[in-house]
Amino acid sequence: MRLQNRLNQFQRLYASVGSQPATVNVSELAEVFCCSERHTRTLLSQFQHAGWINWHSQAGRGKRAELQCLYTPESLRGNYLQQLLKNGEHSAALQFSEVDPNHLNALLAPHLGGQWQADAPTLRIPYYRSMQPLDPQTLTGRAEQHLAHTMHAGLTRFTTGNPLPQPDLAHHWQISNNGKTWHFFLRSQLYWHNGEPIHAEQLRQQFERLRHSPRSKHAFAAVAEIKLPHALCLQFDLEVPDYWLAHRLADLSCLLSHPDDAFCGAGPFRLASFASELVRLEQHAYYHLQRPFLAAIEFWITPQLFAQRDNVSCQHPVRIMLGEQDELADVKPVKRSTSLGFCYIAANLRRQHLTPEQAQKVVMIIQRSGLLNHLPIDHDLVKPSREMLPEWPIPEHQADGVVLPKTLRLLFHPPVELEFVAQALQLALLAENCQLEIVYHQGRVWDDESGINQVDLILGDRLIGEAPEATLENWLRQDMLWSGILSDEDLAQQAQRLKTIQQLPLADKRAEELRDHFYHLMKRGSITPLFNYQYQVSAPPRVNGVQLTAWGWFDFCQAWIPPPLS
Repeated sequence: MRLQNRLNQFQRLYASVGSQPATVNVSELAEVFCCSERHTRTLLSQFQHAGWINWHSQAGRGKRAELQCLYTPESLRGNYLQQLLKNGEHSAALQFSEVDPNHLNALLAPHLGGQWQADAPTLRIPYYRSMQPLDPQTLTGRAEQHLAHTMHAGLTRFTTGNPLPQPDLAHHWQISNNGKTWHFFLRSQLYWHNGEPIHAEQLRQQFERLRHSPRSKHAFAAVAEIKLPHALCLQFDLEVPDYWLAHRLADLSCLLSHPDDAFCGAGPFRLASFASELVRLEQHAYYHLQRPFLAAIEFWITPQLFAQRDNVSCQHPVRIMLGEQDELADVKPVKRSTSLGFCYIAANLRRQHLTPEQAQKVVMIIQRSGLLNHLPIDHDLVKPSREMLPEWPIPEHQADGVVLPKTLRLLFHPPVELEFVAQALQLALLAENCQLEIVYHQGRVWDDESGINQVDLILGDRLIGEAPEATLENWLRQDMLWSGILSDEDLAQQAQRLKTIQQLPLADKRAEELRDHFYHLMKRGSITPLFNYQYQVSAPPRVNGVQLTAWGWFDFCQAWIPPPLS
């Protein structure tokens, strides 16, 4: 950026002469600028024309001239940053800013939260890290998954607070008496974000791709064929009944994008720009359901703002703040909820270095020691788990006489709380004459079984969507964790039980059978929830309609901002 380079040169000048009048010659300044005398004169002319300096030269080679800097580099950067922000050039502003975080915080604060720009309500969210490209087939981050659901549509969808799938691209659907034929009747006049009409054949082809995708093929395990009996109807023929199908089609892995562009969807907001410092979504002009009030949503990637805060909990991904703390003294938590999702410990019984009784002993040590209550974290963030889901109790283990192996290996991935659990468990097992080796996995999901195969214990987390039972059923099918920790016999028995459960038409009966299966896994020590997160959204009074989703974000289609007072 030319202006950035010019300001860097001015900063060198200011560091050399300060703000007081000084006498200098061009050759001295050329050494300051590390350039030729000719270019030095060009720089001085530009500085003077911009009003940054007073420069009075004298004729004659080697003559000294009078020079005074009229601004500090920090004030110039601040003025230009404010100008870019007022003009709506936020991406350029964030690229431009190289100021102290405290100063940057003061500059950005008035532009964050709920704002009206060019008569359009815009929500601006400061965010603590860069984002993954928003392709539903590759996402692992919680924020990115929420944005993908905002950008993309499925045949069905989940609405906040409702565990049953609702119509989306499909206006409604019908199921045959034997549960093996499903007709999804499409809405008329559907459009992609690029303005092109959506054709049923495009959706059929996308589903065929998804059927063979490693990320989503499990959702179509019962599907034998997908047909188009009508221009506005998709027919799914199943080999065996699957009464989770409408749930599966609303899952992240089954969201539908344009055949030629994975980032072009049909959801309520379209991706307008994606850069390392700014992600902007804008309202989809041809959205087929109720249009949201917000015209745009912006994520300002500003880790420098979060790095300065003393309160680590406000940097945590389960804490979302709309607006900045210094500017918004009246920012208050507007929504709180305890996540149904949980962090867990799993035992790799497939490796046979750990018996089921020893796995139960490890869980018993965690339960009895109370180590989860003494982690070096903000305890308003987490809540020790008492159930896997409401009315899905965690069994208490009795394994006092069981002797643990001399050594165990544990694998964990982010978030940081799991590292604290691993360290606390390491000390607790040491008292049992068991050395625990801790191994870190950088990704947020288990990419393959190789890392799991080589360890005895695993710490991970599981997000739970609006339909908790369907999410957990999907977890058993999708996550590589299970093929890494369960024996071949156990995997075969689990696959058969899931196949039986999916054929039960009654949702309550499916939930009951699934609860019994997970209780069996917990009873033998294969999996145990440890704690749930406490989600929180804080917002200034001008942001209304904040409704927390099961993912811990808030529904962008429900939020609204009152217009500015005249």
